[in-house]
Amino acid sequence: MPITEADIEKVAQLAHLEITDEERRIFAPQMAEIVAYVEQLNEIDTSAIEPALGGLTPEGERTESSRNDEVRPSLGQQLALDQAPDAASGHFRVPKIL
Repeated sequence: MPITEADIEKVAQLAHLEITDEERRIFAPQMAEIVAYVEQLNEIDTSAIEPALGGLTPEGERTESSRNDEVRPSLGQQLALDQAPDAASGHFRVPKIL
């Protein structure tokens, strides 16, 4: 899938960047090269690789991070909203960002 100048403009908008027409022309092929490079990962056979859960200790030993999925008590809606700066109708009200 080729990267177009429109794609570059969309990324710039999402990052709140102002870019010129010349920068769009320059960045489109550069972005396409980056995507092509990353897509090489799809060619690697990972069928024999066990998914990694958790991480490594400072000594490099594997840690166990899986746990049983158990129902535990939660705060509850009222208690969670008691400290909210602007709760409305049982929900958190946050500033509009779009």
